[in-house]
Amino acid sequence: MEIEKYIIADDQSLVRMSLEGDTAAFEQLFNRYRDSIYQLYLLRTGIGRDDADDILQEIFIKVYLKLHRYNAEYTFGQWIYTIARNTFIDYVRKKREDIPLDTFSEGYPSGSPSSAIPTPEESFISSQQKAQLEHHLGKMTPRYRKLIELRFFRDLSYEEIAAELNIPMGTVKTQIHRAREQLCRSITEHSDILP
Repeated sequence: MEIEKYIIADDQSLVRMSLEGDTAAFEQLFNRYRDSIYQLYLLRTGIGRDDADDILQEIFIKVYLKLHRYNAEYTFGQWIYTIARNTFIDYVRKKREDIPLDTFSEGYPSGSPSSAIPTPEESFISSQQKAQLEHHLGKMTPRYRKLIELRFFRDLSYEEIAAELNIPMGTVKTQIHRAREQLCRSITEHSDILP
C-alpha cells in the first residue's frame, strides 16, 4: 500500500521527497507536527481558535516556501517549531498585544540554523519552489491571489490591506483566511509537478 511508505518514512526522507515535488510527502510531514503546534497555540498562549487557525496556515506556507533551507543536522521538529515560534512572535507584534513570549518558548528550541548564502543546490530548489508557488497562485481567484501577495509578499498588515483595497477590516480577515485555505488546499491536493 502506497500510503504506508509515507507513514513509516522518517522526517528527513519526507523532506527529500517533498523537495523532489512529492506533495503527499509534504502533507504527511506537516501532519506529524500540525496538532502539537495547534495545541501549543491554543493551550499555552490562550489565543482563539480562529487566530490559531490563521497562524497554523501561515506556518504551513512558510514551511513549504523554506523547506529547501532545512538543515538535516537539526531535527525537523526543532526547525518547524522555530518557524512556528517566529510566526507567533510576528503575530504578537502585529497585534501589539502584551502576551509573554517566554511562555511560548519554554521547552522548545529558541534558535534555528542560520544560513547566510544559499548553495547553488538551494538556489535551484528555491527557484523550483517559487515556480511551483507561482503555478498554485495562478490557479487561485484573482481576488485571493491579490490578498496573498499583499499579506505574504508585501507583508502588509490587515489595516494596510483594508486601506489599500478600500474594504472593511472584517472582510479582509475573512478573505485572507479563505485565500490561505485555497492556497494550502492547492498545494496539498494537486501534485502538479512542473518540469
